[in-house]
Amino acid sequence: MQLHEVVRWIVAGLLTAVIAFAAINDIRHRKIPNWTVLALLGLFIPWALTHAFSWDLLALAAGVIAFAVTFGLYSAGLVGAGDSKLFSAVALFAGLGGLGFFALATALAGGAVALAGLVARPTRAMVMVKMRGQGDFGRGVPYGVAIALGGAVVVWGGLLGFGLPGLQR
Repeated sequence: MQLHEVVRWIVAGLLTAVIAFAAINDIRHRKIPNWTVLALLGLFIPWALTHAFSWDLLALAAGVIAFAVTFGLYSAGLVGAGDSKLFSAVALFAGLGGLGFFALATALAGGAVALAGLVARPTRAMVMVKMRGQGDFGRGVPYGVAIALGGAVVVWGGLLGFGLPGLQR
């Protein structure tokens, strides 16, 4: 195995640990620590050095696009600031070719997390139905979990060679 492959595997392992911590913290406190986003940005440097320069530029474009979209969602009150920053940082690892797949994987994981929350608290689900979406229903969905799951699928799927769109080695 070549050095750049070893670096990718190490970075993927560290990335997984960081996003897992962010997800657990989001479940417990509904906050994603800034240091986790900064750690991901730091991990992107060795990750980028193992790719061609043209890929790096497209990865940076993916991060900018992700931030622009999620900042708009944050401004509209649909996601938290931590979710926006975490999604944007993980989007760097997906690159421009994998950004759509990452967004889809995150959205599907978010739906699963929301469904799990409703199953875990059926009374809350019934209140939501009876009130037809009106009212405050608590702390919401910890979307950092969905972002972490989507990011793990994209990074590990690409490393393991599952032929995910835009994620070829």
